[in-house]
Parts: sequence; structure tokens; C-alpha cells
Amino acid sequence: MLQHFDLIVIGAGPGGYVAAIRAAQKGKKVAIIEKSSLGGTCLNVGCIPSKTFLQHSEWIENIKKANFHGISAEVQEIHYEKLVERKNKVVSTLAHGIEHLLQKNNITLIKGEATILKSMIVMVNNQEFKSKDVILATGSRPFVPPIKGLHNVAYYTTDTFFNMKEQPKELIIIGGGVIGIELAFAMAPLGTKVTVIEAADDILLTEDDEARTIIKKKMNQLEITYYTKAQIVEVTRNEVLLDQLKVPYTHLLVATGRKANIDIANALHLELDENQRFIKVNRNYLTSKNHVYAIGDVIGGYQLAHAASKEGLVAVAAILNESHSALNQEEIPRAVYTHPEIASFGLNEEQAKDKGYNVLTKKMTFKTNGRAIAMDETVGFVKLVTEKSNHEILGAVVVGANATELLNQILAVKHSEGRIEELCSLIYGHPNLSETIGETAESMLFKAIHE
Repeated sequence: MLQHFDLIVIGAGPGGYVAAIRAAQKGKKVAIIEKSSLGGTCLNVGCIPSKTFLQHSEWIENIKKANFHGISAEVQEIHYEKLVERKNKVVSTLAHGIEHLLQKNNITLIKGEATILKSMIVMVNNQEFKSKDVILATGSRPFVPPIKGLHNVAYYTTDTFFNMKEQPKELIIIGGGVIGIELAFAMAPLGTKVTVIEAADDILLTEDDEARTIIKKKMNQLEITYYTKAQIVEVTRNEVLLDQLKVPYTHLLVATGRKANIDIANALHLELDENQRFIKVNRNYLTSKNHVYAIGDVIGGYQLAHAASKEGLVAVAAILNESHSALNQEEIPRAVYTHPEIASFGLNEEQAKDKGYNVLTKKMTFKTNGRAIAMDETVGFVKLVTEKSNHEILGAVVVGANATELLNQILAVKHSEGRIEELCSLIYGHPNLSETIGETAESMLFKAIHE
């Protein structure tokens, strides 16, 4: 029997399940289809597992710091299997939370792989479903480059890395982007010898130049070896061969980006972007086919969980013919959860100048911040990019402890159409890391007190 719904969402990641819940909250009959695990890449093999492991490494670093400052403590042994067990519990807790929300909102969860027929009938496990509207939130999978010998050796991708039961002795990470560098920071403090191999001119090329310098210095302190502009000649069972160098490994991770899952899009003959990699959508995330929307990794842009969630909300608002604002790409926060963290949004100085702005940029470090000194977390800075005449906030970078949380204070002011004056006039608690935000803003209008 053909089941009918108002909306079918294909993919239960952070874009899909959020869209499904919002539509259900608005009184729509909703089904969500998931072939793997609730929460998608982010919850199961991405954001959450990596941040859990990064927390483990931060505990190790804090123990070393405590020893240096007079608190004697010793790490006698690392039970890696217990770290994996904790990661599994974190993931399970959040997955159960999503399942509860779906049940609470009377959303039909269908497990299995979906295909869409020409008649817009959705097939799962030989069952047929019909819906007025469909949202494709099918996510992405790891991209594995054609490296000689790679297919002959055992290697991990970011989809399989967190299933590892034993701690690597020597880990090579091919890829020096955000994911690769975060995992390097997650494993090195545990005692794993980590080597990062990057083909580009530098690691973390999407990040601020000064932020990269700080991270590379910290990598040296953690004894993380990294090679840039590297050409991999071949991979063997225990070595990666570069031009003039053989790098040994016990475990190999390929973290070279992700590839959109566009099988359903191709089956529907949806229009793709100019590079034929992602589904082309309009500002409401409608594809080239009426009543078919797409969000998240399959449309490119910022392949981030929180971006996908917002895209899902915009798509649902469009389906319901509700008034809504388009997603502002310059207000999407970006983060690298290294130690120190990197957080940013909007335009950097060069991008702002290219767009014709009269740019004023200011940076202040945490070196004179009372809380940072007390925490022994003085490495890092706040950088504001503004329009010189009207003081509009164009972008920001925060590097330091809790940077990913601090950035939201600046972003909230920008989102509320505030300017540098609003950042200056806020009363910041003392001692607090966020005082440096106010100091940076003050230094743009007049001389800051602690400058």
C-alpha cells in the first residue's frame, strides 16, 4: 500500500533531521529515511567523535601543564579501548536524543536506502512512499585520491578511523586540512607519533595566516611532523614514499576531503553546479526540479553541520510559503578545534578589500588578559575586520582557548546589525577572556586601556 506524506526527508544528518522536526512542528506529516545511523556523518564519524577524542588529548595536556606548575600527577597508562568506549557512549547518547525527538514529533523513521522513481515515488526496501515535497540531505563520503599502491594496503578514512580498537604507534595522516590537523592534535598528546602529509603549499589553507603560524608552532611542540608541497610517489604496507623520503607507519589515515552523495540527484537528472560535483539550488534550496530541495554537503559551500541545519530550516520555510531570510554565508561560523582553537566568520582583510570596502583591521593578543594569564592560555588573539568609515563588522578571527565559543559574541553583535561601538559599549565580566574582544574594538575607535 502506497503511504502518503507531506514531506519526505532523505538523510537523517544535522540538516535532514532538523528540517523534518521543523516541518512536523508546523503540522506536516513527515517521514525521514536513513540508510545508516541517525545523526549522519557529524554525529557518528565526524564532529562529535573527533571532539570527544580532542577532549581526551586536552586532558593529557592539562596534566602536563599541572605538573609544570607544581601539581604532581602522572599518567601511568592510557587505556585506549576505554577512550573508544567513552566516544561510543557520547555518540549513543546523542543518537538516542535524535530518535526521541523524531518520536516526539510523530515523524515516521524509515530505515534503508532510498531511490526515487520518475513518478516521484520514493522506494525503500521495496516499499513505496509518496510525498508532495522531498528534501535531499544525503550528505557526503570520504574522497580517496588515486595514489599509487593505496588500494593494496589497509588504510582508514574519516568514516572508519573511530572504529579503531588499538592506539596507533605511528600514524600518517594524508591531508593537512581541518579534519586531518584536528585528528593529529587528538592523537599526538596520547603518545602516537603523528606525521601529516599535505600536497598543498601549507596546512590549513582555509584559515588565517597568523592562526596557521600559531598552530604550526604548537605542532612542533607536540612533535607532530608535517610535510607540505609533498608528492607521494607510492604507498606500501608500512611506508609512504615521498620524493626523497620514506615515512614509516603502523596506521594510515586518508583525510583528503569529502565527495557529495549525488546518486539520487543523478537519477532525477537534477542540474549540478559548473564543476558537476554538487546539486545546484536557489536561495530557498530548491533544485532544478519542482518540489525537490537539497541541503547540506550535497550542495557544497560550507560543509558544516550547523550550516546544513540552517539550510534545512530555510528549505522548510520555503515549502510552507513562510516569509524567511536567506542564509547569510558571511555569518556562518567556522572552527578548528585544535589547541589553541581557531574560530572565524565573514571576510578576511584581503577579501574585504576585493569587495571594495575601506578596511580597518585590528588585532589584540591574550597576553595581557587576566583570565588568560591565570589559565596559562595566553597564546592567541582576537582580530576584527571592519569598514573604516561606518565601523561595520565584516569578519573576525579568534585564536585561543574557547575561541569557538568566544566568536559567537562578535557574531551575535554583527547579526543584530551592531557595529564596533556596540562591542565597545558592552560591559564584560572580569576576569574574562572575552574582555579582549572589547579591547580590540576599543583600539579601533581610540586607544584601548591595556594596549
